[in-house]
Amino acid sequence: MYSVTLRSKAKKGSVQFKNTKGRLQIVFSYPVEVDGEVQRKRFYISTGFEDTPLNRQRVGDTVRAIQRDIDYGEVDLSLQKYQTVGSLSTVSPISPNPPVAPEMGLDEIWEKYAQFKKPQISPSTYAKDFTKQKNHISRFPSRSLDEAILIRDYLLAHLTPDAAKRCLTQLKACCSWAEEEGLIEGNPFLTMKIKAPKGLSEDEDVNPFTKEERDRIIAGFEADRYYSHYASYVRFLFATGARPSEVIALQWKYVTPSVIKFRQSVVVSEDGLTLKEGLKTQRKRDFPITPEVKAILDAIRPEKGESDAFLFPSPKGKFIDQHNFSTRAWRAVLKACDIPYRKSYQCRHTFISLCVEAHINSTAIGRWTGTSAKMIDKHYGATNFTNLRPPDLS
Repeated sequence: MYSVTLRSKAKKGSVQFKNTKGRLQIVFSYPVEVDGEVQRKRFYISTGFEDTPLNRQRVGDTVRAIQRDIDYGEVDLSLQKYQTVGSLSTVSPISPNPPVAPEMGLDEIWEKYAQFKKPQISPSTYAKDFTKQKNHISRFPSRSLDEAILIRDYLLAHLTPDAAKRCLTQLKACCSWAEEEGLIEGNPFLTMKIKAPKGLSEDEDVNPFTKEERDRIIAGFEADRYYSHYASYVRFLFATGARPSEVIALQWKYVTPSVIKFRQSVVVSEDGLTLKEGLKTQRKRDFPITPEVKAILDAIRPEKGESDAFLFPSPKGKFIDQHNFSTRAWRAVLKACDIPYRKSYQCRHTFISLCVEAHINSTAIGRWTGTSAKMIDKHYGATNFTNLRPPDLS
C-alpha cells in the first residue's frame, strides 16, 4: 500500500492506494463519533481500475479532493462526493478484469471471528454468547452487509432492546475485526445505535430471604423425597455467600482445618460443564471455617479421604447443573414452602445482607465473598433500613 500525502497542513491522515486482488482502491481513515466516542474509521472507494501507475494518475483529482477534505475536517462520510471516480470506468482497462470474488456473508464472517476469539475468551463465554450470536445470525432475513439496516430493524422487531443492543455490539466488533483483516471493505454497523434500559446483573439484583425463610428452605430440602440430596449444598450456599459456580467446583484438597480455599469455578463450555481455574472476579479467595460451615463439612466428609473428590456432586456423581437445579429442585422446594420465588443466587445476597445487618465491616464481607466494599454499601445497605434504629446521641 502506497501513501499519497498531498498536503502538510494537518496530520489528520493521508489518502492511500491499496491493491486488492489486482484492482485499485482509494483508502483513507477519518474520525467519526460512535456511541458518544470518537473513533477512527477506515473508508474504501473502488475505482474500477487495475492497479497501474497510469491509473493512479487518472484518479489523482479524486485523491487530492479527499485529502483536502481530510485536512480541513470536511469529509463527506457518505462518500457520494467522491464517487465521480466511477465515471472514469469508461476508460478501457489495460487487461481484462479479474473475476470479482463473491461477497462474504455475515455468517461466514462471524465464524471466522469466533474462531479468532475462541482462544482469548473463557469456554463459558464462547459456549453461551458466541453460540447465541450464531443462532441470531442464522435467523436474519439477510446475511449481506449491504442489508445492514434491514438486519438492525430485524433485531429491534424480534429481540428485547437489551438483547438487540448486545447483538448489534457483537456485529460491530465482528465487522471491525473483519475490516482490519482485509476481509471486508468498511463496517456498516459501526455508527448504528440501539438504546436499551439498564438492567441489573445477578450481583446487583438484591432481594434476600429472611432468616426464617432461609431456615424453611433448608428444612424443605432436607425433608423432600426427591431433592434432599441438595440440602447440604443449599445450606453451604446460605452459610458462605459463595457463588454457585465456586461451590460446585470445590474439592476436598482445598479444605483446610481453618479455611476453605476457593480457587476454581465450574462454567458452561461447548462440551458441557467444565472446570476453570480462577473465580468470576478474582484469582483466588479464602473463607474462614465457621461452626456452621464445619458442621456441614463434617456431615458430608467421605470416610476415604480422596482429595480430588468434589464436596457437592450431583446425584449421579457429576457436576451439579445449576440451571437444572434452579428450574427443578429449587423452584419445587420454594413452592412447597410457600415462599415467593427468587433465584438461588439470592442465597449469596442473604448471607451478605445478614452480615450487613450484624454490622460487620463491609471490607471483611467483601473479602469473604469476592466483591467490593463499595458494592456492598451500594446494594446491600438499603435492604436493612427497617431493622436500623438511630443511635442514642445524648
